[in-house]
Amino acid sequence: MDKFDQAIIAALRQNARMSVSAIAEQINLSRSAVSERLKKLEQTKVIRGYQVLTSEAEKQAVSAYFEVHHQAKSCAELVDFFRAIPEIITCHGISGDMDLLIYVNVPTMQRLHKVREAIDAHPAVSKIKTHVVMSEWINNLPVQA
Repeated sequence: MDKFDQAIIAALRQNARMSVSAIAEQINLSRSAVSERLKKLEQTKVIRGYQVLTSEAEKQAVSAYFEVHHQAKSCAELVDFFRAIPEIITCHGISGDMDLLIYVNVPTMQRLHKVREAIDAHPAVSKIKTHVVMSEWINNLPVQA
């Protein structure tokens, strides 16, 4: 990936609906060169998709982070349990007081409560702390395939 590919990606991060012509003009390449590069970036999965992101205030859904402390011998022992909960978007082992940081996206606050209860009821989970997302100002995470 060279500086032109990086410039294309930067332009699309600013506006994923930017036309090939506008990108070409912005980065000083021909339309055909930009189109070819976009095609390669998509085929090699550097660009995995395009999406619409709405502000947290406009969403009906609720997002939250759960900090989880557990008594299992390893975090990997809990992975299959977490995979069975479709609202779990990410699960990371982290340093510090907690063992895992889990990001969830649910349709309602009631469903958030049910997911939290399910995690808390697992015999290996000893503590769970919930952080509900109130606002989102920056999100540069790549699109999940």
